[in-house]
Amino acid sequence: MTDAKYHAPETGSLEGRVFRPTSLQELSEAIEQAFDYRGDVTVELKSGGQVVGYLFNRTATGEQPTIEIFPATGSGTLTIPFSEVAAIAFTGEDTATGKSWEAWIAKKESERRQDVDRAAAEADARGHL
Repeated sequence: MTDAKYHAPETGSLEGRVFRPTSLQELSEAIEQAFDYRGDVTVELKSGGQVVGYLFNRTATGEQPTIEIFPATGSGTLTIPFSEVAAIAFTGEDTATGKSWEAWIAKKESERRQDVDRAAAEADARGHL
């Protein structure tokens, strides 16, 4: 699913939080948070089971809204209807915590400068500069 909606960065991490939605609206909001989360979540099912993995997609429209997860154990994907979700816990490490777009840009700029300096040194060593 392509997501054209802008998701503003949140302050702090959801890591360790558990959402037990009491309405479809709250469930939809928790699923959006889980979709934006950069770590594994634990989905508690109404049947009593649990699925741990990375929530990589959700379809909130249609007759039966669903989420899709890459399970932490095993391969493939799982599709879970919204109607089967009792709770969502943010149990995996949030790999994006403390990282920002600005930090990424600064890192890439530094790498680019190092590449330029290295290329100039090599050209100078060959007598081209």
